Amino acid sequence: MPANRVLVVEDDRFLRVVGIVLDPATSPERVAACAGFFADAEPDFAGWCERLRERVGTLFPSTVRLVDTPDELRATLPGSPALVVEALPVGADELAAGDALRVVQKYGSKPGNIDAAACAARGIKLLTLRCRADIVGAEIAITAMLTLAKRLHRFTGRISVEALAELGYPYKPFDRRHAPNANFPRITGLRSLNEATLGIIGLGEIGREIVIRANAFGMRILYHQRTRPPEAEERELNATYVPLAQLLAESDWVVPQLPSTPAAVGCIGKAELAQMKPGAFLVNISPAEIVDRSALIDALKSGRLGGYAFAPLDEAPGRSDDELLTFDNVVVSAQAAAQVRLNALDDLADMMERLAKELA
Repeated sequence: MPANRVLVVEDDRFLRVVGIVLDPATSPERVAACAGFFADAEPDFAGWCERLRERVGTLFPSTVRLVDTPDELRATLPGSPALVVEALPVGADELAAGDALRVVQKYGSKPGNIDAAACAARGIKLLTLRCRADIVGAEIAITAMLTLAKRLHRFTGRISVEALAELGYPYKPFDRRHAPNANFPRITGLRSLNEATLGIIGLGEIGREIVIRANAFGMRILYHQRTRPPEAEERELNATYVPLAQLLAESDWVVPQLPSTPAAVGCIGKAELAQMKPGAFLVNISPAEIVDRSALIDALKSGRLGGYAFAPLDEAPGRSDDELLTFDNVVVSAQAAAQVRLNALDDLADMMERLAKELA
């Protein structure tokens, strides 16, 4: 394969690492910025890149063209042997433009945006990747649910009579001659995930990973999205499609899993919060702007919302005077738990090594 091959890659911030590794023309500014981003997990980012270049063999060097839109994708594809996309659609028109295309790589496990039949008809290999970053995103969603359900954010480390009394739980011992001592502080409002109903809005990559884990807890799972997957996939996930209003009304836990698009901004607002079951919880690890902040605060003040947990902040870094911090049923995270950098680096390394094998 000639060294001047062109690889077409969707311009996702993580996928830009493909250019850093494979394209010597990548700007030093971008290399330095990404080295700083990954430094907490890989302090020798330059060394990581060099070691990966050795493993991908003749795939390095390549010219990497980053594209943002379907028009850019089609214009750049002629002559390219490989295409890497996350969300951009790849259909018959795109494949027709790729006269030398041999491989289409989905940066994710579900290639719903790619016409698999058209790829097969043209003899183009379709590759997928189950991203570790999506798995960790699901882990933090489940962690947030457990934290709210067990009120761990309020009571972790509060084990003494004095500490519990400060939280409004004066110690009143049980009569141990006749009764057990479980939950000796008599903490109220504790929940179980088992047999509770989980409502997922958007059954994408992270949404599916959340569902897999929720099944292990014995939860009933409802979902809603614009396009239903095949029934076989619903059966595999043990998830039931329902209209959004029904999902909100029946779910004990509502987890929106939506991308940051203009249509998604504020999609969980006053009307949606009012439709939720009284006492239900809202857990958001999607972009913060999909939840209407003013409506959320009103729902928390009224007591209708059982609790709220979120990983992405409205402002990053956040503010110590954020009103959401005043509620004892709100769990806040700076998203650190979901951003283990090695997950992304390992995903990208696996992807590039497999591309190298396919194009060798």
